[in-house]
Amino acid sequence: MWDRSADSWSGVTCKDGLVVGLDLSDESISGGIDGSSSLFKLEFLRSLNLAFNNFNYMAILLSLANLSLLENLNLSNAWFTRQIPAELSRLRKLRTLDLTYLYSLKLEKSSLRSLIGDLGELRELYLDMVNVSAEGSEWCDALSSSVPKLEVLSMSYCSFSGPIDASLMSLANLSVIRLRSNNLSTTVPSFLANFSSLKMLHLGDCGLQGEFPQKVFQVQTLQNLYLSSNELLKVFLLDFLEDSSLETLVMYGTNISGRIPDSIGNLRKLLLLDL
Repeated sequence: MWDRSADSWSGVTCKDGLVVGLDLSDESISGGIDGSSSLFKLEFLRSLNLAFNNFNYMAILLSLANLSLLENLNLSNAWFTRQIPAELSRLRKLRTLDLTYLYSLKLEKSSLRSLIGDLGELRELYLDMVNVSAEGSEWCDALSSSVPKLEVLSMSYCSFSGPIDASLMSLANLSVIRLRSNNLSTTVPSFLANFSSLKMLHLGDCGLQGEFPQKVFQVQTLQNLYLSSNELLKVFLLDFLEDSSLETLVMYGTNISGRIPDSIGNLRKLLLLDL
């Protein structure tokens, strides 16, 4: 149905008579798609959402790289598989890239740097469940040198290791850091408290050790903190700020020491507390 006020049909957005947005998410699309599809003739397309469909374990098509004006690409939960084509790096206007929960998607033959190296406009990167297979500071270096405007980093279950390198500090706009269930096996760096816009920090089940830096609790913008299932991580609860923004604090399965301070009553916005 045509929506005159939005200049669009349901799932289709037009501007000046051209299709610039296509949202086919959760439309029960099944089977394959090939490079000759009329989809790839929409040369003015800026947003493409194919999430929550079943593309039957086919590879991500190289033809997507020809949609050079794309700013938002969402293929999450769409049953693509195999390698992520490095050709996606040609989508230099991308601001959001979501390849989450495709289960057997890999970056083994290429690298994180080859995928994002030319995506300097990227604001949001979602690669949860993608096998990145990066070691040490390699993934931090790739991010810090490639996507300086990044605001959301979501790379849970990506099979990479630690440490969390200081080069990540160059991503000054980060507001969401989700690294759940990677084998970081490292201490939590205190520089995480320097992200002045940080709203979510999820480091659950990462093999963390040492003492969690108190300064992170005092990041005024922080709303959600997850540290669960890090048995070697020592957490001391000291003073909480009166103007704290914390809404979620999850720390079960960590080594919490000391008494719970009276200042926990300062967490007036708290919705979930799990110790």
